[in-house]
Amino acid sequence: MCGIVGYIGNKNCVPIILEGLKRLEYRGYDSAGIATINSVSTDVVKCEGKVSALEAMLNLNKLDAPLGIGHTRWATHGAPNEINAHPHFNENKDLFMIHNGIIENYQVLKTKLKKQGYNFASETDTEVLVLLIDSFMKKNLSLFDSVRYALNEVEGAYGIAVISKKEPDKIIAARKGSPLVIGIGENENFISSDVSALIQHTKRVVYLDDNEICELTKDNFFVKNISDESIKKEIENVTLELDELSKGGYPHFMLKEIMEQPDSITNAMRGRLLFKEGSTKLGGLQGYEDRLANSKRIIISACGTSWHAALVGEYMIEQFAQIPVEVEYASEFRYRSPIIYSDDTILFISQSGETADTLAAMKEAKRKGALVLGICNVVGSSIARESEAGVYIHAGPEIGVASTKAFTSQLMVLAQITLLIARKKSMSFVDGKKVLTELEALPGKIKKILEMNSEIEKIAEHFVDAKNFLYLGRGYNFPVALEGALKLKEISYIHAEGYPAAEMKHGPIALIDENMPAVFIAPHDSIYDKVISNIQEVRARKGRIIAIATENDYDIDGLVDYCIKIPHTLEILMPILTVIPLQLLAYHIAVKKGLNVDQPRNLAKSVTVE
Repeated sequence: MCGIVGYIGNKNCVPIILEGLKRLEYRGYDSAGIATINSVSTDVVKCEGKVSALEAMLNLNKLDAPLGIGHTRWATHGAPNEINAHPHFNENKDLFMIHNGIIENYQVLKTKLKKQGYNFASETDTEVLVLLIDSFMKKNLSLFDSVRYALNEVEGAYGIAVISKKEPDKIIAARKGSPLVIGIGENENFISSDVSALIQHTKRVVYLDDNEICELTKDNFFVKNISDESIKKEIENVTLELDELSKGGYPHFMLKEIMEQPDSITNAMRGRLLFKEGSTKLGGLQGYEDRLANSKRIIISACGTSWHAALVGEYMIEQFAQIPVEVEYASEFRYRSPIIYSDDTILFISQSGETADTLAAMKEAKRKGALVLGICNVVGSSIARESEAGVYIHAGPEIGVASTKAFTSQLMVLAQITLLIARKKSMSFVDGKKVLTELEALPGKIKKILEMNSEIEKIAEHFVDAKNFLYLGRGYNFPVALEGALKLKEISYIHAEGYPAAEMKHGPIALIDENMPAVFIAPHDSIYDKVISNIQEVRARKGRIIAIATENDYDIDGLVDYCIKIPHTLEILMPILTVIPLQLLAYHIAVKKGLNVDQPRNLAKSVTVE
């Protein structure tokens, strides 16, 4: 979840690395640093805080070098300060390393190195690894072999880039459980933890896989595994465009991404709706449709917002495909010895395709023989490459840490998978076409909700000082309540809880008073009357009520303090609409509190550590 950038070529690496770090700051923003090597000197500059603080220091130092590595950190081991910031280095300051991941056996390695006479300046696991590499270099091994030998002693996850004054014409990079991509240029090459840092310079990339080590020079590269076996890698072309990574005139990436949802969900279904067949065609699942439809059980595993999407998927698949579904936190799934059968299908959902817990759970499921499918956003990501088959959600880059458009695109894909299975089983052509018609109408309905942005902003003004929030929904909208609460606490730091509305009286109702806002997701669906009863219970206790309701529902107006009316759609698709006002509400409350909604404290976009 940290950002890694490296450059080797004929240009000054500093502005190139700095620009790359700015693009990766959504992955970590506790501290930042850069190390460079040229023919006469080695230099390292690092500091606590954001990349802008590093940039100010670099403007004073005027570094110029053709080789360098840079890092923006999300702290795991040790507080975010200058000492713990990357790059880390050896005593002679001629060996530098940046690292994403966690070295689990770092204490054992640290004890071993102390016995060899090494001293440690930081609290990090990263410093242990760079000094371990140094211990092998002292045995007159090459930089490549020193890294390889060191990694054979390491337990844990890593994405690293290493440079040395002793071999100033190369970068050594390696990965296990943490993404790294090589950028191939003309007389220059790059390394990064995310392709977005490279696309200004090259569209030709090579993705490293687990246990692979790359030696990168300005003109060439080669890859081996940690057992020293050579590996042939294919150069791929990326389609990401630079303007997709800008704010496009919006004050924040989060607002831009909320507003992009008519387009992002259109992209999630483009070319996939088959009206003549009343079904869907998902290219990434071709050849697996029958096995999927004949699954005895489907397990969906994910983390965070993707887990909430999985819960909606559970409702969809069980209702229309008549297959039992279990939803699992990926972080728990891999450790609880899950019972998995060969006729199970396991869907893994991840926006980044790099979520460490989800990736580890996927590998465990593959080992046990289930059909393993991925749903992710990032082409070429680890989950996309590890899964047997899968579906891209095509949401486009999501830079804001709090996921918005990826969530609705995940729901779109889950709805299409549901329809694919249901039509293979018992759903009629007429019902299938009805779902397709509503899917196609969703972008226009989302536009109507987004036109209420200023209205939702006015509602937000009344809740800036709230200390707690309760989000309540039933059926398909219970997971939306969870997601709405998550969005609010992620970016506004207001404590919020999502609950099934009927469960409120089994505990949370004790919290209701005139100071407790309650958000009810109350579209006019099959359980509307039940939700109205729950609203009455909160109203009787003087709670402040915000309702997400359906257009032309005038009965609800007299029961709530604030009401946001949205278009009607099928119950199965309603979460795609009901979540959008909640995204905007959280956004405006956080902005009015003066907070950085794109980079909320303690959070990073891609969680590549456990």
